[in-house]
Amino acid sequence: VFLTEYAGPLLIYLLFYFRVPFLYGPRYDFTASRHSQRLACCCHSFHYIKRLLETLFVHRFSHGTMPLRNIFKNCTYYWGFAAWMAYYINHPLYTPPGEGQGTGTGLGVARVGDSRGGGDTHGVPPCHPLPAGSKARKIPYPTRNPFTWLFLLVSCPNYTYEVGSWIGFTIMTQCLPVALFSLVGFVQMAIWAQGKHRSYLRDFRDYPPLRSPIVPFLL
Repeated sequence: VFLTEYAGPLLIYLLFYFRVPFLYGPRYDFTASRHSQRLACCCHSFHYIKRLLETLFVHRFSHGTMPLRNIFKNCTYYWGFAAWMAYYINHPLYTPPGEGQGTGTGLGVARVGDSRGGGDTHGVPPCHPLPAGSKARKIPYPTRNPFTWLFLLVSCPNYTYEVGSWIGFTIMTQCLPVALFSLVGFVQMAIWAQGKHRSYLRDFRDYPPLRSPIVPFLL
């Protein structure tokens, strides 16, 4: 399911980026993209390539199966938003943000969010790797890896970084579909983070009281 839902956005976005025939009209078939569109394509592709690699080599799943409907639901969400975003960002008439209007800032925020060392969008970053096959639960704590220091303030820094990467992409592209995708993703991840936070509080009496689920001191 995860490989399918992540491979789709990667391929769909590239179809729009290369402007294959019938997407924007014959006059624009396979035309060159602007510099800002190339940057956006690199960021988007990097994000989903990283997700595919994490699914193959990093993630540990607590369940071996999931309902069949999830593949249709998840693919509709990821593929649909990818096509919507890609259509506008790669449109031949797309007006890129000017210099000093957030492109550099957005690119930086997106890269920090996507570079969270060993980040896992469906679980806790592996700060304390467990033996293969183990499902034992531990309280996650920061390590020398700077990307784990957010554990001081939130229970699910992986979600915080994920939301941050899409906020950065929104600033970078200044595209409404990206902003809506970021908002929907944040709402869903906030629900997941609150559930994980409650389970930590229930399972560990000595759980750090300063931590919030996803947004430090707020949520």
